[in-house]
Amino acid sequence: MSERLNRGAESTLTLVSAPAGFGKTTLLTEWLASASADGWSAAWLSLDKRDNDSTMFWTYFITALKTASDGVGAAALSLLQSAQPPIEAVLASLLNNLHAVSSDVVLVLDDYHVIDAPDIHDGIAFLLEHLPPQVHLVIAGRADPVLPLARLRARGELVEIRAADLRFTADEAAAYLSGAMGLELTAGDIAALEGRTEGWIAALQLAALSMQGREDLAAFIAGFAGDDRYIVDYLAEEVLQRQPEDVQRFLLETSILDRLTGPLCDAVTGQDNGKLRLVELERANLFLVPLDDRRQWYRYHQLFADVLRARLLEERGEELPVLHRRASTWYEQNGQAFDAVRHAVAAQDFDRAAHLVELAVPAIRRNRQEAVLRGWLKVLPDDVVRVRPVLGVGLVGTLVVSGDVEEAEARLREVERWLKSLTDTSKEIQGRSAEMVVADEEEFRRLPETIEVYRAALALGRGDGSGAAGHAQRALELAPEGDHLSRAAASGLLGLAYWGRGELEAAHRAYAECMAGLHRARHLADTFGCAIALADIRLAQGHLNDAMRTYERALERVPEQHGSALRGTADMYVGMSGVCRERGDLQGAARLLVRSQQLGPLSELPQNLYRWRVAMARIREAEGDPAGALDLLAEADRLYVSDYFPNVRPVPALRARTWVAQGRLGQALGWVRERALTAEDELSYLREFEHITLARVLLARHTAERSTPSLDEAIRLLGRLLQAAEDGGRTGSIIEILVLHALADQMRGDIPAALAFLQRAAALSEPEGYVRIFADEGAPMASLLRAAVKQRTAPGYLRRLLTAMNNNTEETAPVNQGLIEPLSERELDVLRLLGTDLDGPGIAHELTVSLNTVRTHTSHIYAKLGVNSRRAAVRRAEELGLLS
Repeated sequence: MSERLNRGAESTLTLVSAPAGFGKTTLLTEWLASASADGWSAAWLSLDKRDNDSTMFWTYFITALKTASDGVGAAALSLLQSAQPPIEAVLASLLNNLHAVSSDVVLVLDDYHVIDAPDIHDGIAFLLEHLPPQVHLVIAGRADPVLPLARLRARGELVEIRAADLRFTADEAAAYLSGAMGLELTAGDIAALEGRTEGWIAALQLAALSMQGREDLAAFIAGFAGDDRYIVDYLAEEVLQRQPEDVQRFLLETSILDRLTGPLCDAVTGQDNGKLRLVELERANLFLVPLDDRRQWYRYHQLFADVLRARLLEERGEELPVLHRRASTWYEQNGQAFDAVRHAVAAQDFDRAAHLVELAVPAIRRNRQEAVLRGWLKVLPDDVVRVRPVLGVGLVGTLVVSGDVEEAEARLREVERWLKSLTDTSKEIQGRSAEMVVADEEEFRRLPETIEVYRAALALGRGDGSGAAGHAQRALELAPEGDHLSRAAASGLLGLAYWGRGELEAAHRAYAECMAGLHRARHLADTFGCAIALADIRLAQGHLNDAMRTYERALERVPEQHGSALRGTADMYVGMSGVCRERGDLQGAARLLVRSQQLGPLSELPQNLYRWRVAMARIREAEGDPAGALDLLAEADRLYVSDYFPNVRPVPALRARTWVAQGRLGQALGWVRERALTAEDELSYLREFEHITLARVLLARHTAERSTPSLDEAIRLLGRLLQAAEDGGRTGSIIEILVLHALADQMRGDIPAALAFLQRAAALSEPEGYVRIFADEGAPMASLLRAAVKQRTAPGYLRRLLTAMNNNTEETAPVNQGLIEPLSERELDVLRLLGTDLDGPGIAHELTVSLNTVRTHTSHIYAKLGVNSRRAAVRRAEELGLLS
C-alpha cells in the first residue's frame, strides 16, 4: 500500500475512500511518517461539519500548508480576513506561492466526506486543475468527493485506494488477532472470522473486544454476526444514525434482499429512485459491494446487512411480510423462481410459494435440480403440498432420486387417489374439486404417464426389471406424441430394463429414442446421461469406434451459448479417456481426464466423481503404478452413486483385478469369498464382469500354487461365459474371455488351442483398435503374440500389439540403476520431485495421486537407496545419476 501512496505523491490527487473503520487515517499517518523521513514536507488537516464555512475552511487549509512550507499563503490569509473574501483571488495568490516551493509538499484532508458546501468543492477542483507538480493533495473520507474524478482518472492524475485495498488479508488478520490482541485462535477460527468480517478492520477489532475473557472462542466465532453489541453500536452510531431519514428508510427496507438492483429496490420500497440511490450509497461508501462491472447489482456487507435486518425487525417488524411479498412478485415477474419462492416463504405466504414451486417444476426437472425442489418442499407445510397433486409428483421425483422408496410409494398413492376422485374428466380443472389445487394444468394432464414413469423407476430400484418394463411401456402408451419428456423418460427406463437383462441392442434402441426425445424437449444436460448409457452399451458390444463417436456427437450438439459449462460435459471427456486408454493412447487418455477436471464440478453429473477415479486408476495401472490405482479405486468405491444404470463393472471387482495383477492373491480370494462366487454359479449379464474376474483369480491361483483344479475350474467357467456372451452379442466380454482362454491353454501347455483363441480375439479386436486388453496381460501374452506372428496370424495387427507392449515395458518397467532392487518408473517420478521445493501434498497434486501413495513411494525409495531422509535420498540419487 505504501508503494501505491508513493506513486500517488507523484500525481495530483490521491483519493482514499472507504467506509468507517477501514483504517484510512492509520494508513495515512504511518505513510506520512515514512515520507517525512525521506525528506518530504507533509501537512494534515482533519475536518468536521463546522468546516463547511468557506472562509474557515480555506483559513485552516492554508494554515496547514504553512506548517509544511514556510512563507506559503501569507497574502492569501490576509485576503481571507476581508469582509467578503474573493476566493478566486485567495486561491490564485496561494498557487503563486506554491509554484515557488522547491521541495515536495503533501497535504492530507482527512474526513473530507463531512464537507458538502458546493463552493468549497469548486475551490478544490480549481486547485487540482492548477497545482504545480511538486504539490500533492490526499483526500481521505467515507464517500467519494464531489470533484472531477473521472477527468483526473482519464489523465492519469488520480491514484485511488478503496475498501478492497484496505481490507485485512487472512495473514494480516491472523497477525492482528494473535499478535496485537493476544488471542489464541486456530487457523480455522481466524479464517472464519476474516470471512465473516470481509476484512473490515474495525469489525475485527470489535470482534476481538467481544472475545476478551470468553472461554469458548470457537462457538463465539461460529455465531458472530451483526447482532454483537459492539458491531450494532458502532454501525448505528457511526453510520446509520448519520444518514438522512429517507436514506435510513431505504437501507432498512432493502436489507431483506441478498442482492440489490434499481428496479428491485423500487418494487420493495415503493419508490422510483432505486438506481440513483444505489449509486449514491456506493459513492458514500455505505458498505455497498458491487457485484458486476456495470454497477447494476450490489449487496450489503454481511455484517451491515445483519444490523439493518435486526433494526428493521425491531422497529418495523410488522412490515416484513409486505416487503418480502413485493420482492417475491418482482422476482416472479423477472423469471427468477428461486428468489421468488424464497421471499414468498419469508413472507409466510405458503400458498403463493407452493404456486410458484409448482410452476417451476418443469424447469427444475430439466436442469436436474431435484435437491432444490426437495429443499423448497421441506419448508412448505405438508397440508399445502398434499392438496396439490402436481407438487406431490414433483416430490416423488426427488424421493426417487434420493432413494427414499417407501415415502415415494406413499406419495404416489396419494396422487393416484386424487385422480381416482375425479369422475367427470370433461370439466375444467378448477372445477373438479374444491379441495384440490392446480397451478400448472399442463403438468396435471401429464400426471397419468408421469406416475407410470415413476412406478417404472421404483420397480428398477427394487430389481424388478419386468415390472419396470411394463410400467415404462404403459407410460409410452399414455403419453401423446408431442409429450417429448414423458416419452423420453419412459424410453430411458425401458432401455434400463433391457440393459439389466443383457438385451443390449434393444437397450440401445430405447436409449437412442430417449436421447432424441430429450433433445426435442431441450433437456440438454440429460442427453449426456444418455450418451454415457449408449457408449457403455456399445463398449459392452465391443464397438470402440461407435462409443467414441457417441461421446463426440454429444459434445457437438451442445449449443455454443452453453459452451463447456453444461452439466455433463466433463463426463464426456471421461468416457473418451476410457476409449483412448483401451486403444493404447495413455497420454491422450490422461489429457482428457485433466480436461474433464479443469471444467469444474458444475460441468459434472453426480456419477462423474467415481467414474473419473476409475478411469484414472486404469491409467495408473497401465503405467505401472498399482498402488496409485488402488488408492483411486478406494476413493471411487466410497464415492459411488447409483444412477439406475446396471452396475455391470463394480469397483470392488476392479480392485480384485488389480490385486491379481500385483500378485496379492490372498486379498483377491477374500473378495471371491465375500461375493460368494463359484465357477458353478448360474450366469447372468449383471454378474458377468465378476465371474470373468473370478476366472482371473483362479488362473492366478494356479500360477501361484500350481493348482490343476483351479486351472480346470477356470477353463470350464470361461467356456460357459463365452457361450453366454456370444448368445447376448457382448463382443467386449467375448474378446476378454478369449484372451483369458488363450492364456489358460498356454498354462496347460496346449499352444495350438491357445493360438486359436488368440486368433479369434484378434479378429474381433482389430477393426476397433483394441490394445490394452492384450497389453495388460504382460509377459505371457507377449510370448503368445510372438508365437502367433511366426504363424502369420494377423501379423500386422499382432506386431502392432507387440510394439505397444514393448514400448509400455520400456516406459513402466523398473530401470536397472545398479541397485539391488531398482526403482520403478513411478518411484523415479516421486524421487525427481523430492529434489524440488514441493512438499508432500504438492507432489501428490503434481502426480494426481493421494498423499498416502506419495508416502508409500517415498518409503520404498528410502529403503531401496538405503537412506532415511529426503535430503539424503536426493544426494544419493545424484550420485547414482538418477535425476538426469
